[in-house]
Amino acid sequence: MSLDRVPRAPVLRARATVAHLDADAFFASVEQHQRPSLRGRPVLVGGVGPRGVVATASYEARAHGARSAMPMELARRLCPPSTAVLVPRFAAYAAYSARIMAALHEVTDLVEQVSIDEAFADLDAAAVPGTDLEALARGVRERARELSGLPVSLGMGRSKLVAKLASEDAKPGGVRVVAPDDEDDFLLAMPVRALWGVGPVSAARLDELGVRTVADLRRQPLDTLLMVAGEAGGTNLFRIARGWDDRPVTTVRERKSAGAEHTFDTDLHGRAAIARALDRVVDSALARLESHGTAARTVVVKVRLASFTTLTRSVTLARPTSDEGALRDAAHRALVLADVTEPVRLLGTSFHGLSEHSQLMLPLDEEASRTESAVVTAEPVPDAPVGTGPRRASARDVAPGLDVETAAHGRGWVVRVGDDGRVAVRFETLRTGPGHQRWVDPEAEELLLVPPLGPDGEVVRGAQDGDEPPGT
Repeated sequence: MSLDRVPRAPVLRARATVAHLDADAFFASVEQHQRPSLRGRPVLVGGVGPRGVVATASYEARAHGARSAMPMELARRLCPPSTAVLVPRFAAYAAYSARIMAALHEVTDLVEQVSIDEAFADLDAAAVPGTDLEALARGVRERARELSGLPVSLGMGRSKLVAKLASEDAKPGGVRVVAPDDEDDFLLAMPVRALWGVGPVSAARLDELGVRTVADLRRQPLDTLLMVAGEAGGTNLFRIARGWDDRPVTTVRERKSAGAEHTFDTDLHGRAAIARALDRVVDSALARLESHGTAARTVVVKVRLASFTTLTRSVTLARPTSDEGALRDAAHRALVLADVTEPVRLLGTSFHGLSEHSQLMLPLDEEASRTESAVVTAEPVPDAPVGTGPRRASARDVAPGLDVETAAHGRGWVVRVGDDGRVAVRFETLRTGPGHQRWVDPEAEELLLVPPLGPDGEVVRGAQDGDEPPGT
């Protein structure tokens, strides 16, 4: 192999001043913070229907084997009967996220939020020579907890790669600072699957070669890695096995896209033929996305009809993902939204909202939102009336976890909905302590669907539950 093909080591910073902050079991932690009766109990947040998927499992639920992306029915079977199963409330999560991010912004302007519950920060300016980096990290973690009431983990390293791995190692609620001299000891024993950029397919191929740890990966020649993962992927594996990551913390992220389109020699007729053709276009678009080594949040489908009318429809996911199945499914749902009834001469697919950090996309229900630019985050449950005031609800309008209120008992949350049309409500808030539960008959007693509360018990205004979470 020509030495010109071997990547050169980048010049990395001398101190571990890149931080990665990650809220622990974020959605479930918010629910336990706001609902005192849930503290210490298993909590599952996600789709509550028969085809639902777990978005977040509390640590108490994880102790029973429940995990994110697991079918909700399986998680229910693994967990005890006392487990709370709740739909997501993104307006509340966004309010908590803002408080957590504020802790970083108090220390530095260089904050790169990569999802609703995690961010990178460049603390180089705050860490003047002689600064105790462990103390600095603990201070940021404690400030985030003070502002939000939630546990967070914080890792620091001289690169984004090491900082993110360090925050994962620090969970739950800890701090880990990896000094440059300690990087090899920290990295080499890790399973190769822990590295960003090593997906299930690459991990399986590496496993066939006996590559199971970062140390194993580092011993592989570049030619082998190129054979396993292609030009861009193999080069990336070579670099990350050595801890080479010189990406800066950026506050303004370039908007990019990746996609493909195809004009057909003869027009396509019929939904089945169009759907099959879309799969081939998606294949090409996915290949381009993979070459960028990025994940995407928004999938756009372009349809040009035989009449030269052009339709575009999009589906926006809850978080960036590189999961091919999730992106392909989103493309087909966008095609359904286009409601094509005429012959088609051109199809295109493009991925937008690209991110360097892929996160598992969690379709909380396979039949989730079918509307244009839909945020695929939850089953079709009613939105909390944030910004528009409370509204009267029936049993059909509510789902476990949503905020409700009655004149006699005040604010509470839906525990479950009975087959007889009654609603089990636990009346409690962050300020009241554990509350009592009673059945409410919405036909006999006014039950109001109300906006969620933020970290201080204030009403969250200006966003709808089910809206796209900021900073993801």
